[in-house]
Amino acid sequence: MISLKAGREKSLRRRHPWIFSGAVEKVTDQPKAGDTVDVRSSSGQVIARAAYSPASQIRARVWTFDAREEVDAAFFRNRVTRALAVREALPATKHSNAMRLIHAESDGLPGLVVDRYADVLVAQFLAAGVERWRDPILDALAELTGCEAIYERSDAETRKLEGLESRSGFVRGNRKAARCPIIEYGLNFRVDVEQGQKTGFFLDQRENRHRVRALAAGREVLDGFCYTGGFAINALAGGAKHVLAIESSAPSLEVARENLAANTVDASRLEFMQADAFAHLRKLRDGNAHFDLVVLDPPKFAPTAAQAKNAARAYKDINLLAFKLLRPGGLLATFSCSGGVDAALFQSIVAGAAVDAGADAKILERFTAAADHPVALEFPEGEYLKGLLVLKT
Repeated sequence: MISLKAGREKSLRRRHPWIFSGAVEKVTDQPKAGDTVDVRSSSGQVIARAAYSPASQIRARVWTFDAREEVDAAFFRNRVTRALAVREALPATKHSNAMRLIHAESDGLPGLVVDRYADVLVAQFLAAGVERWRDPILDALAELTGCEAIYERSDAETRKLEGLESRSGFVRGNRKAARCPIIEYGLNFRVDVEQGQKTGFFLDQRENRHRVRALAAGREVLDGFCYTGGFAINALAGGAKHVLAIESSAPSLEVARENLAANTVDASRLEFMQADAFAHLRKLRDGNAHFDLVVLDPPKFAPTAAQAKNAARAYKDINLLAFKLLRPGGLLATFSCSGGVDAALFQSIVAGAAVDAGADAKILERFTAAADHPVALEFPEGEYLKGLLVLKT
């Protein structure tokens, strides 16, 4: 059992699922990592049931705010069922066979991420609670989705904060499904579930890739951090005149070239460049190169607010270079997936980059994660991806 300090139950009253170590007055009954504990207010009222995590600053993650609800295998099966029903109702199911099925806290399953790539699931167990219930969760996923294989990618840095060791590998089904072919709005992609970033593909950018495709016709396009070619190939399919796609990782570029070859597009109009994006953007600027559409979807610069200051400099640097490279009338689609940089700060950074570049610019659209990455109203931390479509006038 966890007893909270006086006044520290306010966030729980608002249904926020995290209990930080500083809010805990007392722990009784010596719970182990992942055990379900009752959470009591300072007045002694049970206000939630949560998964205990002694190694983490997030000392407990709430399973339920109903003190009478049992947390057992049936509980997790029901939560998985509910999450799958949300996805089945989404319009994206008509356009893709790849989908985020479970989005952690926003689906009432803190620390659990599950992505579907055709008939293969990729699961991440990132907190002590879901680690404790790993086998029942895997059983429910296998039964309810009917997928032929489940690959575990519990290799994120956040597991260390939970006192958990890294783990990856097939845990159910076909061991030959490492490279999964998927379809997204009529385009073909190969997903490397074993070695790719996150779970292998950035499903959160699905609708944003499609939007870039619609904007690309007749434009010279620069994709600054192309990964496995999602934005670049969409731009090409949208009728771009030419696409330059930059990526520092050779394995990612290998998959990007496979993705290009898997689609009926004019491959001669897409040039892949293995290079550091920051250095190559400067080289392009110094060479007086110009583009009509620039896409910047860099890796996470600031996982937490503590890294926001350094991340702000990096975001400003690449966006300043992008404004320098854009022709008047050009478009910048720029993104941040850093949880430590909120939407207001990101807009301020991009605005500062435009000023320093001597560019007049205006926001035409705002980008967010696709609908299969829902954000619970009481958990704003779930809204990590933000982006802007900016017109250089």
